[in-house]
Amino acid sequence: MKTMMKTIQMTIDEQLLEQVDSAVNELQINRSAFIRNALQLALKELHIHKLEAQQARGYRRQPAAAPDFIEWEPEQVWGEP
Repeated sequence: MKTMMKTIQMTIDEQLLEQVDSAVNELQINRSAFIRNALQLALKELHIHKLEAQQARGYRRQPAAAPDFIEWEPEQVWGEP
């Protein structure tokens, strides 16, 4: 299955462009691939942030009680190195 690509125009400052160009040379990819990868990573991080915020809201609504985690306390003991 072929992915449809769209051409976009964007503006970035010269210092950032120099950093991108340095990275693409090191990685031996083109700017478009680098920026696509960066955007995908940013979207994944945003998704994780949303999930973490959702979890925090859930714990504020219904905080964990001692019986919920006390049985796992022995698992937290790593012993002496």
